[in-house]
Amino acid sequence: MQGLSERSAGFTDSVIRRMTRVSLRYGAVNLSQGFPDFRPPQAITDRLAEVASEGPHQYALTWGAQNFREALAEKQRRFMGMPIDPEAEIVVTCGSTEAMMAAMLTVVNPGDKVVVFSPFYENYGADTILSGAEPVYVHLKPPDFRFDADDLEQAFRQRPKALILCNPSNPSGKVFTREELSLIADFAIRYDAYVITDEVYEHIVYAPHRHTYIAALPGMRERTLSCSSLSKTYSITGWRIGYIIAPPEIIERARNVHDFLTVGAAAPLQEAVLPALRFPDAYYEELLATYTHKKELFLRGLRDIGIPYAEPQGAYYVLLDMSEFGITDDVVFCERLAERVGVGAVPGSSFFRDPVHHLIRLHFAKEDATLHEALDRLSQIRTKL
Repeated sequence: MQGLSERSAGFTDSVIRRMTRVSLRYGAVNLSQGFPDFRPPQAITDRLAEVASEGPHQYALTWGAQNFREALAEKQRRFMGMPIDPEAEIVVTCGSTEAMMAAMLTVVNPGDKVVVFSPFYENYGADTILSGAEPVYVHLKPPDFRFDADDLEQAFRQRPKALILCNPSNPSGKVFTREELSLIADFAIRYDAYVITDEVYEHIVYAPHRHTYIAALPGMRERTLSCSSLSKTYSITGWRIGYIIAPPEIIERARNVHDFLTVGAAAPLQEAVLPALRFPDAYYEELLATYTHKKELFLRGLRDIGIPYAEPQGAYYVLLDMSEFGITDDVVFCERLAERVGVGAVPGSSFFRDPVHHLIRLHFAKEDATLHEALDRLSQIRTKL
């Protein structure tokens, strides 16, 4: 028989999702895959119960239900500070995963180069390969994960078609400053590149840091594809509702790509989530207060145990430095951590271009009781590993 595709030959399964299965196998507290163990807002689940009876149950418009796009445009206008046309500047996708893939296929040709900051969410490498593009990595340097301007310009001198920007960043929790984003914007304009954003943690940014939408910077709206989802903001990661916001000429092409990737996002869920898109600012303030509390609880526990970490500025992940254990294979280390200590983690090597084996990623989007249980187990790490 003929061989399978060369493009997929180098793929493995997602390490993040694999670690969820490992956690389940050993009964570990799953702090690997980033989903909450608490309920979404009741307004959403109440509406979902109504929709289960009354519908809609058939296809929505391929690029998103009309009322959903209108509500999303209004909500994002408030936060992005720019007008958004729900008729021409939005396509609704099956989660931000599809949004990123559709965005890549919309702007990138086989053989093009794409700038990727390292560490990076593992899907970006796969998206680049599936698009037939070549990644150009720019390193974010710990502990605050800043980039070197000369390194970034060197990447742009290679004439990339696009840059992927995760802000706030997974896995590091970095929040790019307005000054950093302005520099990225200057290079994108000077070297004529698109910027594809992943902003799913846009509402989880810890003081004194602030989220800036690069699309709202001067000269950037026409070259930015803003990708995001409702998963993290409303604790509905399983609903898989994402979107791309971009100028009409880009969205017209992205809608065609999306149509043949997935046809459309789930119509009942687009209807059920409408109340959330109309939440007042107080909801987002409470969301941030909740995650600020969880971050402080979890990081205080890590300090008490004596495990070094990089302070997250946004999102709900933290990178831990496990150098004291002399790790040579962090995948095996995380499997043993789940089996012997009872805590599920993600090996850092899945996020870095260079060989990095001394870091693991945990997340704190859990009930306080879950976090206390995880910390109690981690307190025994030196005796059980």
